[in-house]
Amino acid sequence: MTVLTGRAPTGEVLRLPTADGVVEHAVREPVAWEVPAGPASSRTAFAAAHVVPRAGAENVPGAPADLDWDATLAFRHRLWSLGLGVAEAMDTAQRGMGLDPAATTELVRRSAREAAAVGGRIAAGVGTDQLAPGTHPLPVVRAAYEEQLATVEDTGAQPILMASRHLAASATGPDDYLALYADLLSQVRRPAVLHWLGDVFDPALAGYWGSRDVAAATDVFVDLVRANAAHVDGVKVSLLDADHERGLRRRLPAGVRLYTGDDFNYPELIEGDGQFHSDALLGIFAGIANVAAAGLARLDAGDTAGFRAALDPTVPLARHVFGAPTPYYKAGIAFLNWLDGRQPGYAMVGGLHSARSAVHQATTFRLADEAGVLTDPVGATARMRQYLAVHGF
Repeated sequence: MTVLTGRAPTGEVLRLPTADGVVEHAVREPVAWEVPAGPASSRTAFAAAHVVPRAGAENVPGAPADLDWDATLAFRHRLWSLGLGVAEAMDTAQRGMGLDPAATTELVRRSAREAAAVGGRIAAGVGTDQLAPGTHPLPVVRAAYEEQLATVEDTGAQPILMASRHLAASATGPDDYLALYADLLSQVRRPAVLHWLGDVFDPALAGYWGSRDVAAATDVFVDLVRANAAHVDGVKVSLLDADHERGLRRRLPAGVRLYTGDDFNYPELIEGDGQFHSDALLGIFAGIANVAAAGLARLDAGDTAGFRAALDPTVPLARHVFGAPTPYYKAGIAFLNWLDGRQPGYAMVGGLHSARSAVHQATTFRLADEAGVLTDPVGATARMRQYLAVHGF
């Protein structure tokens, strides 16, 4: 039986399936995390939010996304109420895996309107996914970027220039990346975020910046940032390599943030080394928003130990949710929010909720409970029982 030392269980005990059999897990009482009065002051933090499909929709592979707008936007209001910014229309929202361009555009417009109404911070992805898969002439790729950049900036959201599958397929070397991104950055109305998503998240992005050698690609990336620093708010790097991130942030020009996208090592990277630290643009923050917000409030108060005490126990959960095959981590984010009663059912656009097994999600439940992420452990336990019953346990 799993019992957390010093933590009172609710009295609920779940038999959770594992690859080797069954474990008994005693569900803990909810943790009363601090609710910050506003956004963190010592770090800038975005949660990359997911989307909720409409319960009655045909959310099957290949179907256009049909969203539950009330639930989708309510989740974003929760993030803002906790002082977190919303990173909209990113890969977390199943962009490129079920969230089609039309739904993406509507999502950005609706979310930006809601952000303006409550004074919430929002940044939104700018990509090229309106193009058909495959290679395209570089002017066509640039025009696709420009079209989405205009849409995002017209809503008032801060642009995040996302890595493009089409650019990865069409570029012939580093100079193509440098020229295209420099052109885009010269057009932004406010400093943008550059997004480097590694091939662990999307195999189609292998060789981004013109080289499969990470050190060579990093040199190109740094050259781009230095040459266009006035137009770059920060860079968002998702390579799941803490040493690489620490080295990169030392090379960035003054005033350019590094938004960690490392869902394996975020507490130590956000804490920093006393001279450099990372800000945050994280998918896992959408699953642990209450803990993340409380931890950042402690960091603001100078309580580094308290920050780590809050965030460190969430790392096993994050590493599990983002485990291989990593592109399917989105199923864990949706599952956590369904467990906590923040969407009517465990479903995802494109049927992607089937991408993780019941055994995998049983471990997600246990690790979330152990980390104090669940705001309603009793309700989450009831949902978990229903989920396990449907899957034959």
